[in-house]
Amino acid sequence: MSATQAMPFALELKDLRKSFGKTEIIRGANLAVNAGERVAIIGPNGAGKSTLFNLISGRFEPTSGDVLLNGERINGKKPFEINRLGLSRSFQITNIFPKLSVFENLRCGVLWSLGYKYTFLKFLADLDDANERAEQLMAMIKLDKKRDVLAMNLTYAEQRALEIGITIGGGASVILLDEPTAGMSRSETTRFISLIKEVTVGKTLLTVEHDMGVVFGLADKIAVVVYGEVIAFDTPEAVRANQKVQEAYLGSSVADAQAGGH
Repeated sequence: MSATQAMPFALELKDLRKSFGKTEIIRGANLAVNAGERVAIIGPNGAGKSTLFNLISGRFEPTSGDVLLNGERINGKKPFEINRLGLSRSFQITNIFPKLSVFENLRCGVLWSLGYKYTFLKFLADLDDANERAEQLMAMIKLDKKRDVLAMNLTYAEQRALEIGITIGGGASVILLDEPTAGMSRSETTRFISLIKEVTVGKTLLTVEHDMGVVFGLADKIAVVVYGEVIAFDTPEAVRANQKVQEAYLGSSVADAQAGGH
């Protein structure tokens, strides 16, 4: 690649819009995320954060505008097609296989990326590469001691960790996490931030998060969404000091985060 030909952004939104009937929810959102950046998306309730995630991951199709993944336009593609291009997401509601063990959940998450697709001609126990990758993921998310425990019998925090393991198991380069620490205690949240940092090394991360302690502790950059528009996208320090952001959303939350409160 020549010096004048820049690498494409890992994820880019160009004048993205989404209307439901006459109601415009996303109003010309623009965002450009570099490979390897950790970005927190924040904003008041009803700002359009979840809609934005649904547009990026293919659950919704934009009314207009574009979503680009590593320079390739992906709007209009189905979620599984986008996943195969290198984008994976978790949801606010934990999405796992409750009656499968931890190990079995993770092995299911890696099969497609290893080329097994929909073939069941081989016994899963004989798939050495899938089994090895599942073991690696299990250790990474600190659930190796719960290997044979059914997912439905894990604690809430453990289930969220398992979902992240499944999310990254397919080898996606861009990871979307939707409120990953919601419902956790403060100690669980602290441990979970460390886990997210560890498992997303070298990957591009976008997370929707309401906890300002998590946001300022995890993100390289913060995108502030208000009324369907990205009104600021900068480092945590710059966003903290942005008067427009404070007036629109953060208010006392900034002061709390600066003081170590949440």
